[in-house]
Amino acid sequence: MRRYGYQRVRPQRRGAAFLALVRAWAAGAVVLVLTEYVQATLVHDYVATGPRLDTFGGRLLLIHLPNALCVAPAAWAAARIHREPYRASTPRHLTASFAVPVVAQLFNMAVQWEELAAEGLLLSNAVLVVGCVAGYTGDRLQDEA
Repeated sequence: MRRYGYQRVRPQRRGAAFLALVRAWAAGAVVLVLTEYVQATLVHDYVATGPRLDTFGGRLLLIHLPNALCVAPAAWAAARIHREPYRASTPRHLTASFAVPVVAQLFNMAVQWEELAAEGLLLSNAVLVVGCVAGYTGDRLQDEA
């Protein structure tokens, strides 16, 4: 609508930015739950047996690597669903991308706090960082293409 030689712009609704975040978080949560379910039913039930988890390499291969393969698509899905114009804000986009995996990690650590060893704590946090960076990088690469 034109008025006095300038274009009047309708202001965005106040909660639109928050709703865009919630939508991204919901997508990330759904992907994380589905991938973790597949991991728990396939890897943990059939492959990750006691003797295989006794070695560091076994734990890395059967616990931490599959966790990274769950975190990365969750961060990617949340980042892809986060819509414009809110994607242009780097802090908002990072919050949309990383919130679900970080909250899931904090919840997991809180639930298993008494059983956590230093190795598990360090590796699970490293997996979180690697998965989040991989998912975010995948999103940014798709934006450039």
